[in-house]
Amino acid sequence: MSPAADKGLAGCIEAIESAYEFMLAYAAQGVSGDGAGAAGSEIRTYLESADQAMRELGGLLKEAIAARKPAAPEPYGKFVAVVERDSGHAQAAVQLVLAQPAISSQLIDNLNALIHLRALLTDLFLIDEILRQQRRTEES
Repeated sequence: MSPAADKGLAGCIEAIESAYEFMLAYAAQGVSGDGAGAAGSEIRTYLESADQAMRELGGLLKEAIAARKPAAPEPYGKFVAVVERDSGHAQAAVQLVLAQPAISSQLIDNLNALIHLRALLTDLFLIDEILRQQRRTEES
């Protein structure tokens, strides 16, 4: 895998996973949203980072896969299309939350439960593990 594609893809995955982890903690705080203070600002930062990562994810994944030159590229292409769909759906929900003047814990709890976000996370777990195994094989 090209180092740039690897680094960019890893950064996107990390941004999305970190946002989800922060969202879990934020949802448990019982924040009303109106007086969220620093936590309210921080949740927006995490959501904006995840939004940007979702925007870049498909292109970086295509680049990373192309650099690998898989013997059977069709399954990878089909899976990239799945990731792009799931990412687009999750991104729409994240952007809807970001458009709200106040972000409550309940709102984030509902976002956490959204199947589109969970689908994207499991997509990322799967492709990340596949690429990780391929890197280990290359390094052997």
